[in-house]
Amino acid sequence: MAGRLIVATMRGYRLAWLRRDVVAGLTLVAIAVPEQMATAGLAGAPAVVGLYAFVAGSLVFAVLGREPQLSIGADSTIAPVMATGIGAVAAVGTLRYAHLLAILALMVGGLVVAVGLLRLGWISQFLSTPVVTGVLAGIAAQILVHQLSAVLGVPGGGTTTVGRLRAIAAQSGQVNGWAAGIALGVLAIIVVAERVDRRIPGALIGLACSILVFSVFGLASHGVAVVGTIHAGLPAFGLASASWADVRHLVGPALTVAFICVVQTAATVRGSGPGPRAADDFNRDLVAVGAGSVAAGLSGSFAVNASPPRTEVVVASGGRSQVASVVAAGLVLAFLAAATGTLRYLPQAALGAILVFIASRLLRVGELRSILRFDGFEFVLALVTVLAVLLVGIEQGVVVAMFLSLADRTWRAARPRDAVLGREPGTDHWIPADVGLPVEQVPGVLVYLLYAPLWYGNAEFVVIRIRAVLAATSPPVRAFVLDANGISDIDYTGARTLGELATELRQHGVTMGIARSSHLVHHDLQHAGLVHAIGPRHLYSTVEQAVAALAGPP
Repeated sequence: MAGRLIVATMRGYRLAWLRRDVVAGLTLVAIAVPEQMATAGLAGAPAVVGLYAFVAGSLVFAVLGREPQLSIGADSTIAPVMATGIGAVAAVGTLRYAHLLAILALMVGGLVVAVGLLRLGWISQFLSTPVVTGVLAGIAAQILVHQLSAVLGVPGGGTTTVGRLRAIAAQSGQVNGWAAGIALGVLAIIVVAERVDRRIPGALIGLACSILVFSVFGLASHGVAVVGTIHAGLPAFGLASASWADVRHLVGPALTVAFICVVQTAATVRGSGPGPRAADDFNRDLVAVGAGSVAAGLSGSFAVNASPPRTEVVVASGGRSQVASVVAAGLVLAFLAAATGTLRYLPQAALGAILVFIASRLLRVGELRSILRFDGFEFVLALVTVLAVLLVGIEQGVVVAMFLSLADRTWRAARPRDAVLGREPGTDHWIPADVGLPVEQVPGVLVYLLYAPLWYGNAEFVVIRIRAVLAATSPPVRAFVLDANGISDIDYTGARTLGELATELRQHGVTMGIARSSHLVHHDLQHAGLVHAIGPRHLYSTVEQAVAALAGPP
């Protein structure tokens, strides 16, 4: 079975790709090592645990996944959610916290695997782009606030975003200039490297420089905090212990993290390369991502996720397959076995600077501007989501984002757009009267186009709208033509309301006809008895036919 899976993953592999994959793997590991260590801090775990997560996610996905360039590992989007969820029941740095982090990884992995096996990957579409942008911006702001104490070299404090800001403001006179200088220097190196070429490992170069500066200038005596001794080596596999009460408490965070993993994996897969992806392939990838979290949990690490930035690095470096991730994972394992001693004098401010840069990548200012230009209301939805994440919490903010996305779409569907049509002079084409082209009306005939399905949520609104349009039309309307080309389906309430409208119009001497209904809508009309009520002869294949038939005396 495993052999078939590996063959499926590497289907069509060419030996000529090996050199590119190795180069991409080398580039990926240079980016991933500092990023994964920094992200572990967001999850409240030792830096080395982030490297375990990267190895587990990369190797498992290489075996089970389908997407050739997807990079899996510790992720800054879900790390704060995990830290918040577990921090409510266990103190960071304790054995209980570490065990719950691993248990949460197993729960998240199981949920994501279930989504893939049940082919429920479509749930990733339940967050609109504006609210996703808002969630990411809120998480970015939380990361920035969390890292201010490390970057400034102050003790920090507080349990909420506002509380942390107040604590740092009160400690403004204690800022460690050396720590702040190291953070600014590392951040500058990363930014310059990013602008020159994304494949340049700016974060790794920055970390190396920060270790050198700390050692040369003896910054231990200046109060600069460091990572300290890392007890690395290969992880021990096993099932962490936890009480049922703790597991029940983690259900909410597990659902939130699993949902974010599904959404982010979908977005990363869509952005990783041209061409459509089959739904089965995406669901298979979800199984692989979830299995990566299970493996990470069994190795004492935390849940993993698809990474858009690292996937971009693999693509930009010419990687063609999961061999690149396998190479990177192998190098990380070698680093864990022999070279972690070099991190002993790594300043905490340097890791904080890396996280500040990661946060800046999550804060998509250009996207927010684009949303504002497109629709002010959707921009407000994004801002509300940002505030919910900042002031209430990431987990609750994601729930708010889901609610806002669905509420926005429901509201729009309940208040659909419509148009009064007119005939384009010299043709039999009927087009909206407000598009800027000349149109002519047939006296006594109103042609109305609805751009939505007719359902219980909008049926009453549509009828009220039609009455208003009829009342505003001069001369009085003798024939009403409903252009059903924009109606995808009609439910029972919509059909009943439409029948009542037809009866009302008939009582007022107005004949009703329906044009351009699809076979699906015709089926709905037939089952609701509307074909009989309106009259089979009042169903037309074109608007022009309807107008020609109804324009005469009723």
